[in-house]
Amino acid sequence: EKPQPLSIKRNMLWNSMGSLFNMICQWMITVLVVRLSTGYDSAGIYSLAMSVYGMFSNVAQYRTYTYQISDVHGENSTGEYLGFRALTGCAAVILTMVYAAMTCRPNALLAIFLYAVFKLAGLMIDVLHASDQQNHRMDYIGKSLIMQGIISLGFFVIAFGLSGNLELALLLMAAGTVAVGVLYDYPHTRSLVIIKPGITREKALHLLVRCAPVVVAGIASSAAPSIPRQYLSATMGDSALGIYASVAAPVAVIQMGASYIYNPLLGYLSESFAKGDRQGFLRLMALTFGGIAVVGAVCAIGLEFFGGPLLSLVYGDDIVKYLYLLQPLVFCAIVTGVTWFVNDLLIAVRNFRCTLIGSLVALGVSLVTMVPAQNYLGMNGITASNVLSCLGSLTFMMICLSWQLRDRFRNAGGGGAADGTDEGEKGR
Repeated sequence: EKPQPLSIKRNMLWNSMGSLFNMICQWMITVLVVRLSTGYDSAGIYSLAMSVYGMFSNVAQYRTYTYQISDVHGENSTGEYLGFRALTGCAAVILTMVYAAMTCRPNALLAIFLYAVFKLAGLMIDVLHASDQQNHRMDYIGKSLIMQGIISLGFFVIAFGLSGNLELALLLMAAGTVAVGVLYDYPHTRSLVIIKPGITREKALHLLVRCAPVVVAGIASSAAPSIPRQYLSATMGDSALGIYASVAAPVAVIQMGASYIYNPLLGYLSESFAKGDRQGFLRLMALTFGGIAVVGAVCAIGLEFFGGPLLSLVYGDDIVKYLYLLQPLVFCAIVTGVTWFVNDLLIAVRNFRCTLIGSLVALGVSLVTMVPAQNYLGMNGITASNVLSCLGSLTFMMICLSWQLRDRFRNAGGGGAADGTDEGEKGR
C-alpha cells in the first residue's frame, strides 16, 4: 500500500532538520581536516577539490531538482530523471578532471576525483528525494540527509584520523553515501513510484535543451555575488576578503533558512498553479514570504546581541572592529533569500525565459555597481552591490511572475485549468 502523504508542517520540519544536520556535518569535515592533520596540506587539497568541483556543479545538477518536483503532469518518470542525472553528473566529473589536469598539481588529482564522485552520489540520491517531495513524504528526505551526514562524517573521522590518508577518507565517504541511497532511499522511493532507471537519447536531448537557460541562469546568479568579492581581493588584498568572509559566515544561516522554508512548498505551489487554484497559490506565497521575514528578523535580533561574542569566540577579538559589516549583511541575506525563492518559483511554473533574464540582470547590476560601491563604502560595497543586484533581479522577476499568474488564473476561472494545460509555456 502506498504510504500516505504528510502535512506541509511535518514535511517542512523533516526537510529543515535533515538539511541543517547534513550541512553541519559537512562543515565539521572542513574543520576536522585541519584538526586531525599535522599540517595544512590535506586541508588545502580538500579545499581545492571543493573549489574545482564547484565550478562544474551546475552542470551536474542541471537545475533539474526544481524541474522534477514541479513536473505535475508526469512529463518524465523518476527513472528517466535518474538516467539524465547520471549523464550530467558524469559529464561534470569529466569536465572537473580535465580542468584539474590542466591547472592542478598531480598529487591532488585523485582527491579531486574522489570528491567529485562523493558529490555525484549525493546528487543521484537527490533525484529520489525529488520524487519523495512530489509525493509529500519529505520525512524520507530528512532521515536520508541525517544518515548521509553521520556516515560521511564518521567515515572521515575514522579513515583520516587513523591513517591521515585523505583519499581513503573520500573513498569511504562516497561508498557510505552510495550505501544510504541503495539501502534506504531506493526502497522507500520505490514504495511511492515505479522506478526503471534509464532515458532515451531523444528525451535526454530534450531536457538538455529545455533546461539549458536555467543552467546559464544558475551560473549568472552564482557569479553576481562572487565577482565583487574577487574585485575586493584584487584591490584591497586577501586579508580584506578574509575579514569580510569571516563576518559573513554566520549570516549564511539566513539564506539557508529561507531555502528550508520555501523548498518544501515548491511542489505544493506547482500543484496549485496547475489546478488554477489562485487562493491556494497566493496563500502559500504569503506563507513563504512571511516565513523568510520571520527567520530574517530572528537572526537580525540574535546577531545584534550575540554576533560580536560569537565572532570574537571563533576568530578572535580583532574581528570585533568589523561588526559594522554585520547588519547590512543580514539585510542582504534576506533579500537574497527572497530572490532565490522567486527564481525557483519561475522554474516551477516553467517560465525559463524570465528566470534567465532575471539572473542576467543580477549579474549586470553587480558588474556595474561593484566598483563605485567599493570605492565609496569599502568592504560594505560588496554588500551594497549584492543588494542592488538582487533588487534589480527580483523586481524584474516579480513583474514577470505577476503577469503569468494573472493570465493563468484568469484562464482557470474560465475553465482553462480543467484540461491541465501548462500555462507556463507562455513564459518561454
